Amino acid sequence: MRNHEPRASSSCAACKLLKRRCTPSCIFAPYFRSDEPKKFAKVHKVFGASNVSKILNEVPEEQRDETVNSLAYEAEARLRDPVYGCIGAIALLQRRMVELQVDLAIARARLARYSASSPPMLNDHGSMIPTLAELPACESAFQVMFPIKNLDLFELLLPWMNKTTESNQEYHLPVPCLSCCRRFSVGLDSTD
Repeated sequence: MRNHEPRASSSCAACKLLKRRCTPSCIFAPYFRSDEPKKFAKVHKVFGASNVSKILNEVPEEQRDETVNSLAYEAEARLRDPVYGCIGAIALLQRRMVELQVDLAIARARLARYSASSPPMLNDHGSMIPTLAELPACESAFQVMFPIKNLDLFELLLPWMNKTTESNQEYHLPVPCLSCCRRFSVGLDSTD
């Protein structure tokens, strides 16, 4: 159980809201401190004080903190969305995750298609940029396709570039060694 405030002079938030005297054996006192009146008000509005008391009495003491946090979260979600409660938030997040997975799969497929059959490109200086097939294994195709000036940013992007898809087909780009990046410095500015 967490450290609780001394209760010699103050009632817990539950007893204050219910306008009753807070006893030393009050089931609410350890979990609804007097400085958090809105927390109990929300839980009481959704579940009722007697139901919360029954729930807390049935739960082992070491799990009561987590139980109260769950009740408070569900009560807040239920007050925001009376029909679905926290299930509405979960469904929204799951739907968004599916949309992002579809977007990621489309982007990976496009990247694989473009990297397999890309026409010769010209850089800012008018010279031809080699295709991915022409690069040595340690050269960075990412650096060729998206020239950057800051090598630190490039190194931060490496873990993202090397992710695999759900079908275990790797669409990652080759990891460059620093000597190759310096030798093949499309878009790198050594003065930065």
